[in-house]
Amino acid sequence: MENLKNVAPIDDFNWEAYENGESVTSVSHEELEKAYDGTLNKVNDREVVDGTVIAMNKREVVVNIGYKSDGIIPLNEFRYNPDLKIGDTVEVYIENQEDKKGQLVLSHRKARATRSWDRVNAALENEEIIKGYIKCRTKGGMIVDVFGIEAFLPGSQIDVKPIRDYDVFVGKTMEFKVVKINQEFKNVVVSHKALIEAELEQQKKEIIGKLEKGQVLEGTVKNITSYGVFIDLGGVDGLIHITDLSWGRVSDPKEVVELDQKLNVVILDFDDEKKRIALGLKQLTPHPWDALDTDLKVGDKVKGKVVVMADYGAFIEIAPGVEGLIHVSEMSWSQHLRSAQDFMKVGDEVEAVVLTLDREERKMSLGIKQLKQDPWETIEEKYPVNSKHTAKVRNFTNFGVFVEIEEGVDGLIHISDLSWTKKVKHPSEFTQIGADIEVQVLEIDKENRRLSLGHKQLEENPWDVFETVFTVGSVHEGTIIEMLDKGAVVALPYGVEGFATPKHLVKEDGAQAQLDEKLEFKVIEFNKDAKRIILSHSRIFEDAAKAEEKAEKKATAKKTTKKEDGPMIQNQAASTTLGDIDALAALKEQLEGKK
Repeated sequence: MENLKNVAPIDDFNWEAYENGESVTSVSHEELEKAYDGTLNKVNDREVVDGTVIAMNKREVVVNIGYKSDGIIPLNEFRYNPDLKIGDTVEVYIENQEDKKGQLVLSHRKARATRSWDRVNAALENEEIIKGYIKCRTKGGMIVDVFGIEAFLPGSQIDVKPIRDYDVFVGKTMEFKVVKINQEFKNVVVSHKALIEAELEQQKKEIIGKLEKGQVLEGTVKNITSYGVFIDLGGVDGLIHITDLSWGRVSDPKEVVELDQKLNVVILDFDDEKKRIALGLKQLTPHPWDALDTDLKVGDKVKGKVVVMADYGAFIEIAPGVEGLIHVSEMSWSQHLRSAQDFMKVGDEVEAVVLTLDREERKMSLGIKQLKQDPWETIEEKYPVNSKHTAKVRNFTNFGVFVEIEEGVDGLIHISDLSWTKKVKHPSEFTQIGADIEVQVLEIDKENRRLSLGHKQLEENPWDVFETVFTVGSVHEGTIIEMLDKGAVVALPYGVEGFATPKHLVKEDGAQAQLDEKLEFKVIEFNKDAKRIILSHSRIFEDAAKAEEKAEKKATAKKTTKKEDGPMIQNQAASTTLGDIDALAALKEQLEGKK
């Protein structure tokens, strides 16, 4: 008990009164109560005062305002401030000094609302950083509880980078800056972005000051567009253009990168203010042409994918970043002008032959027709002269028909070789494009890769027969089917046409023969090579009249001429045929001249 200290009793302590239960002090109870009240704060209902947090649990916060009892405030009134702790000073609104239970009734929310408008205005004026609780989403942004006021946080002011998911911010307490107040409508706009922009601006200056072309930096994919990818280099943005993402062709940047991906990029260029920074991704890997198989040479076969189509050809990617052009002329042995789209489309896998290869220029030309044999190499064997084939009509000209016997083997049927009998003015009268036509090879022009073909040669030449039928002087029935300035076209038997000049169309009564009129015609000229028959209607009665006149003169001549002349004229008359009428007419003129 050595540690116990001796405590001396109070000299004037009234032990007797203590034992009797009486007051041991000379001060009255009223005086004591008055003295006690004097140590407490004087408070009034509906007043805002500062208090100190003295206790907390999951539901409530106990606040001492220096009054005879402490107040209890629900914790959810402080949800905007998750860092609240014992000892913090908070503002409270006195709703009631003493409820039925004798409890002091306080409200933090009402205290904030009472002072909030002044506080918000002061925060804007002083550029103060304040805390706010994000309550919910709204159109274009979020609703934030600031000092009990509902303020608007635009989506663009949440962060310096674009926000893709707004919902993750709901329920969070963040720091804000008041950026705008509409006094009339009591609207408050806050920003979180404004807080970090100043910090980023400084960071940005430091980064930009150190930028150099060729420098490799790590960045984060911030945004992906159709033309390229924006990279955050730590407060500074740069753009990788779509053509600098990969050595191969890229149709959509999302094929190469994804949002928030971290990657190394190289600085390609920037402007004087360094506001536009061009970045590259493909430049960090060797050019595919440099990695191309060193053994690849002209004549080798390669496989690839069609990546771009044009009318003049197709670009084939044989390795990422290594492309070759197949010109349309190298797609087929055919000489017809066709579009490359007739042979292939984007995405097709094709095999081709290397035609040219320039590693320095990084260019390559390819061909697919070389995978097939050139039909002209064995043209004489496959399509010898006089051989017969079926061809397809490809095109017309005024002088003939262009046909294709097979891909790459073309020929021309001259208009004169279409028909033996019909006079074809234009090939379209005889056949049509796309139609099949039987042909016979007449001539091979290997140098110009063209065959001369005939169609009529598949049939016998009827003019061999016509030569024996339409002899000069023979008479045939014909119909005028066409009237021209120079004469008329006359349809004869066997589908043959003849021609008569206007003077040979005069009838016996002196009238002119008309269209569609059926008359007798005499052949006055037959040309087998030119397939020409010249006719006359008037010669029939003219020659008959001449023959009659001649006969009369002959009778007269018998009486008047010498006896030795008789047998000669007689023999000549006896041997006259229809074919000699022209000669007789000449003789008549001779005799008349003698007269």
